[in-house]
Amino acid sequence: MSKITAAITGICGYVPDYILTNAELEKIVDTTDEWITTRTGIKERHILKGEGLGSSFMGAKAVQGLLEKTGTNPEEIDLLICATTTPDYVFPAAANLICDKVGAKNAFSYDVQAACSGFLYSMVTGAQFIETGKYKKVVVVGSDKMSAIVDYQDRSTCIIFGDGAGAVLLEPNYEGLGLIDSVLKTDGSGVAHLYQKAGGSVKPPTHATIDAREHYIYQEGSTVYKFAVTNMADVSAQIMERNKLTGDDIAWLCPHQANKRIIDATANRMAIGPEKVMITIDKFGNTTNATIPLNLWEYESFLRKGDNIVFAAFGGGFTWGSAYLKWAYDGNK
Repeated sequence: MSKITAAITGICGYVPDYILTNAELEKIVDTTDEWITTRTGIKERHILKGEGLGSSFMGAKAVQGLLEKTGTNPEEIDLLICATTTPDYVFPAAANLICDKVGAKNAFSYDVQAACSGFLYSMVTGAQFIETGKYKKVVVVGSDKMSAIVDYQDRSTCIIFGDGAGAVLLEPNYEGLGLIDSVLKTDGSGVAHLYQKAGGSVKPPTHATIDAREHYIYQEGSTVYKFAVTNMADVSAQIMERNKLTGDDIAWLCPHQANKRIIDATANRMAIGPEKVMITIDKFGNTTNATIPLNLWEYESFLRKGDNIVFAAFGGGFTWGSAYLKWAYDGNK
């Protein structure tokens, strides 16, 4: 029997209805549309409104859409992994809540927390369960309500992040399509440059931490930018080199949407023209774990069976990685 690979056989995304534009942010903090667009490429982002709604709400919306598109019975799902930095609760996992919301009664599930690289980590992890032959249907979800941890008094971070979710279905493939290779990395010394200062076990919530606004994203933008540009480009070049790929061989670069300049630098290092780069940062902002599946959702109609796709991501902590995948179906059908 041919080697089993894990192929993406369906994709669906979800973004909330409310759109926070740059013009609206101009009224909240000292910034301008031109300043935001020039430095990040972002024009607008979606924000989840409503009492009692968290990341599992958006994740369930994406999974429900995925199951409908692919004609999959939720009880057929063997495993569901949710990549999230903003789970509904410390416990239980957002993945458990998503399974309950969509009726995936026979699946086991868990969350992966790797900041903005979480979806890539989760997809590679989910693929292992397919490749062993143990499971037939694995759902990988990326969902983040970043507005819950954004300080709308901090103009350096509040302009960047939005809310959203995306989900893919992984199934066995015997034609050599699906996930081919991956490189995943971490460097925990990066914690000082991008993290949430309070709310964990080191510094539990107190009146003092709340008053000091330590439950929001803290980022040293210039340091993170330098690390992201170098490391995203390095691992993407590495994945191409060891699979003997050139820029001409790549149909699409699917990068994490952190910053347009980081994306451009990665594409340039890979010798890939802008016409081959998935860009959604202008309309969604940085949705953390949802950026990569939202890319696929937006570009699905352009994807063709056999297309070579390279994924690249970088996240706080630091985490980063790249993956090489052969697309398994014609997205326009």
